[in-house]
Amino acid sequence: MALDYWVEFFEDLQHIRGRSRNTVMAYRRDLELYEEFSRHHQDIAQFYDFMHRKKLSRRSQARVISSLRTYFRFCEEKGAQTPDLRQLRPPKVKAALPKVLSPEDFRRLHESCAVESPLRTARNQITLLLLYGLGCRVSELIALNIHDLNETDAWISVLGKGGKQRLLPLTQTLLSELKLYLTEVRPQLRKDNTHSVLINDRGKRPSRVDIWRWLAAWSEKAGFDKPISPHQFRHGCATSLLENGADLRSIQMLLGHSSIQTTQIYTSVSRSKLKEEIDRHHPLSTTLGPGD
Repeated sequence: MALDYWVEFFEDLQHIRGRSRNTVMAYRRDLELYEEFSRHHQDIAQFYDFMHRKKLSRRSQARVISSLRTYFRFCEEKGAQTPDLRQLRPPKVKAALPKVLSPEDFRRLHESCAVESPLRTARNQITLLLLYGLGCRVSELIALNIHDLNETDAWISVLGKGGKQRLLPLTQTLLSELKLYLTEVRPQLRKDNTHSVLINDRGKRPSRVDIWRWLAAWSEKAGFDKPISPHQFRHGCATSLLENGADLRSIQMLLGHSSIQTTQIYTSVSRSKLKEEIDRHHPLSTTLGPGD
């Protein structure tokens, strides 16, 4: 079918459902792929082979089909007939365990983010502390403003997916470090009237690219094979909380997951770590020799 409700669909995504710009662009790429397929094929069953020829992984194929099904359901709400909706089924994808930042990894990064400028070093350190301490998304981190902080009750407000506000509690250590940064460091870094908590090297609100660039530089300095991503801090925060006794519901609220099922993946991470620890330390993890 032609993409009859293209404009209406993207307006709905952005203004009604409150999807982020990155999410909207991902939908756009997926629908453009389907449009390219439709110009040369009639049978939707061939779409799977088409995606395979495009060298899309099973996970990417599942995302494309999910985007198409969302679009087709929107079209049906507008009264259109979309037989392709009933025929498209996403391939089964094994849930990948998230790559987790360990406390030791965090300490290595924290030491490696030091630079010649004491002010920038302090800015780098508070960036890491906020990522690891709040478990927030990078988009939430760069959007933090000074008025989002409530020092009295020790929480900070973030704006998550779909424009949903979350109040994140601050540990005493994180609150103390943040207050010190805001009073002693931030005023000397800021070069305009921005309300941003974090300040980049140009004295303005940092971008996602700034955060990724900083983490890449610190990761290389710390000796990591690959740059540590912002999302690994989020996974590390959740996993550490779970391993130290926090309940899933509390972690769900902290991370802003709409479904508890999304949060439950961290139980798999903990089970994997438990197995590794048993294999490494339990006396029965080694093969028993004769007479043992």
